[in-house]
Amino acid sequence: MATPRKKNKEGIKAIKPSGGRDESFFELVHAVARQIPRGRVTSYGAIAAALGTKLSARMVGWAMIPAHYATPPVPAHRVVNRNGLLTGRHHYHPPERMQQLLEKDGVVVRDNQVVDFERLFWDPVKEL
Repeated sequence: MATPRKKNKEGIKAIKPSGGRDESFFELVHAVARQIPRGRVTSYGAIAAALGTKLSARMVGWAMIPAHYATPPVPAHRVVNRNGLLTGRHHYHPPERMQQLLEKDGVVVRDNQVVDFERLFWDPVKEL
């Protein structure tokens, strides 16, 4: 679990690493993603903003690729693009697996896009 947020010099709230050792960016991304509630989704950019690096949405995407092998598990299927599109689906085998996992969580997906994305959106900056 992430430690309390603190404002950095730009006034942006950032989640600080927990524990005694330095954590990698990927580990921090995974820590935030593990907190996404079942039935909710967030975006790569929202996670980046929560970590105080709002221009790092692509790096968050890269961090989601090995998330399938992380321990404890990371619900990477709950992270979509800023429009609710399942852009990470090609990293699942088969690609339909991302949609299946979201639907198991109770999220409706139509044409590779989360239905009612704004209502289901979980903002880690506000929630953590």
